[in-house]
Amino acid sequence: MQENIRPIAPVGISGLEPQEPPTGMPIFELVNPTDLFVDPAYQRNISEKGTRQIRRIIEGFDWVKFKAPICAYAECDGQTILKVLDGQHTAIAAASNPHIDKIPVMIVEAESTIAQAKAFIGQNTDRLGVTTLQLHQAALAAADEDAQTLELVCTRAGVKVLKTTNAYTGTGTRQTIAIKQIEALISRRGPKLAREILEVLASAERGPLTAPQIKAVELLLTDEEYCDKITPEDLTDAIVDLLFTAEDEAKLFAATHKVPFWRALGITWFRKCKKRRAIVKQAA
Repeated sequence: MQENIRPIAPVGISGLEPQEPPTGMPIFELVNPTDLFVDPAYQRNISEKGTRQIRRIIEGFDWVKFKAPICAYAECDGQTILKVLDGQHTAIAAASNPHIDKIPVMIVEAESTIAQAKAFIGQNTDRLGVTTLQLHQAALAAADEDAQTLELVCTRAGVKVLKTTNAYTGTGTRQTIAIKQIEALISRRGPKLAREILEVLASAERGPLTAPQIKAVELLLTDEEYCDKITPEDLTDAIVDLLFTAEDEAKLFAATHKVPFWRALGITWFRKCKKRRAIVKQAA
């Protein structure tokens, strides 16, 4: 045996509680890739980048590089079908290659759409090619409470969470893809205050709503240095008055004072609020 060859050996599991698999062991079957289906409830549509990936797989198809798609049986219109939970690009490439008539697939137990969506999340949580937007949509399909709360908060704030980065309409007003920032916001501030923070930007007809904008509004409505001196309405008016010049000013302020851009943006908006309020007091 070569010196650099080593056997698979277990690691220590002290302090762990190993889980007994809740479902049966997967099985492998040979299937025609055109007999497989994709559920849009949790699977993304093929993008231009995905199409290029499929073409590369077709041109370089090699069983040595092949990773079997993960599938699950499901009922559709009275028929039993196989849904692809992970590996639709591979399946499409195989279906497009005239030299391939069958491929092996791994079939797991996940009968309901919710179970399948959860399986999709499990397969793709740590994969760079799958975006937070896609995982969020899958979490919604899986009836995940956190994902449902996020959607409810955004809906009540008048903000639409997009399914893809290519789905912006017009200027992207009241739209966002800042899933991670909104998740963190809800976790820190709770649904009610998170909604109020998002409403400030939505009422200003800003779009798309970005993570720095959300963090800047959160700063101004929660930090003791600022929150008692302005109202959400003040802040909305300031954002409207400054429009896109605020971000240019904030970039300069951030570079000059060595602070994060989102904080500089908040300070820029706050200065406009204070100026407007000072004028009101003088008039009174």
